[in-house]
Amino acid sequence: MQTPTYHRRTSSGRTSSNNIRRASAEHHRRSYEHSNPSDSPDELDHTIHTFYRDSWSRSNIRPTASRHATPDAPSEISMLTPVEAPATPESLPAPASPTIIDLPLPGKEARYLPYRQTHLLKGHRLGVSAVRFSPKGDKIASCSADATIRIWSTHNGTHLHTLSGAHLAGISTLAWSPDNATLASGSDDKSIRLWDTITGHPYPLPLLGHHNYIYALAFSPRGNMLVSGSYDEAVYVWDVRTARVMRRLPAHSDPVGGVDFVHDGTLIVSCAGDGLIRVWDTATGQCLRTLVHEDNAPVSSVRFSPNGKFVLAWTLDSCVRLWNYVEGRCVKTYQGHRNVKFSLGGAFGVYGDIERGLGEKKAFAVSGSETGEVLWWDVQSKEVLQRERVHEGCVLGVDTRAEEGLMVTCGIDRTVRIWERNAEVEMRGGGEMVVEGEEVGGEMKVEGMEVVVEQMEGVVDGY
Repeated sequence: MQTPTYHRRTSSGRTSSNNIRRASAEHHRRSYEHSNPSDSPDELDHTIHTFYRDSWSRSNIRPTASRHATPDAPSEISMLTPVEAPATPESLPAPASPTIIDLPLPGKEARYLPYRQTHLLKGHRLGVSAVRFSPKGDKIASCSADATIRIWSTHNGTHLHTLSGAHLAGISTLAWSPDNATLASGSDDKSIRLWDTITGHPYPLPLLGHHNYIYALAFSPRGNMLVSGSYDEAVYVWDVRTARVMRRLPAHSDPVGGVDFVHDGTLIVSCAGDGLIRVWDTATGQCLRTLVHEDNAPVSSVRFSPNGKFVLAWTLDSCVRLWNYVEGRCVKTYQGHRNVKFSLGGAFGVYGDIERGLGEKKAFAVSGSETGEVLWWDVQSKEVLQRERVHEGCVLGVDTRAEEGLMVTCGIDRTVRIWERNAEVEMRGGGEMVVEGEEVGGEMKVEGMEVVVEQMEGVVDGY
């Protein structure tokens, strides 16, 4: 049967057409655009199919029959802090000032979450496919279809390094090692490279074994293992020290779009265009759980919650779903963005009257959209807390530093944008900064004044 095409972000300036199955056809996809968010499809009387194997290596995951999710999600959803989590791993003009687009979902009153854009980072020649904070939070790495990686300072957006020459095609995915010293990159040239983030040089040995594009990477919490997902439908677990494959998982029947380690490293999650989310035992390679929604929409990205109890999944039916993988049921569905073509990413974060020490700390989920917007949802209530249109075109990558109130986004408009939660931003001139890499000197305009700023690399133009 001929399958429809799915455009992947891998070489996102040139959108590659890959044969990832799209849930048979559009008429099989339920339209939720006009539904009440309190009546999301996963919280009505619909069966959520759950598949599992007969043998189990982890006692805390039991095979269960199909379940119906209830409208009231479990209370632990709001408690997303990790438990003993180890250390983890054509320049376009920006809008004059980001504005809040008050577009609440039906029946819900949107609340303002005070994130605002503070830096606009330019330098990539083609679309930026992924962006990641370093584990220490002092650096940001971005990768692009131009086959380069750029390292930026989180504090002021200064361009620190350009990593290039090791890949022969566009780079789709990045992962930091927990010690902040190594960066892994996956490319359309079928290779994974490890980079020294201090010198900017690649390690001598590439990680070779996949037979097609590399789509997803994640380091284990100890940094000794790396998991990768590829268009060849396989998930590989690598020994970082020897650069050899430890385990090959015949994971899916379509290209693998996302992988992640749980915070203690004992589990791996993967997802693919076959509509399946699979949870694996890291030690044995056994599949402990397979999750699939009844609509069977292709799953393009996946992420464990910080406490390791849930999995957040992005699907090509414009939904982000939160799964309780132990029980095998979807507990929340977040809507309001558009995602039918590209592989998008997102993250978790926290909000509340944190700065003043008042109120309860709550969790949010954030995602990009193919409309150029970034959306924040309250994890528990599914309310849209904030909605910003800042990128020109699809927002492909989002990452957060929850406790510091920082966020970074990237998109096919070739830009990387840094966000801060606080309304009062330290020494930003009351506005946004534009940072262009590999230039020396520049002007910074602050409230009508011009100040010349000399830097090692990077010209800062604030306005």
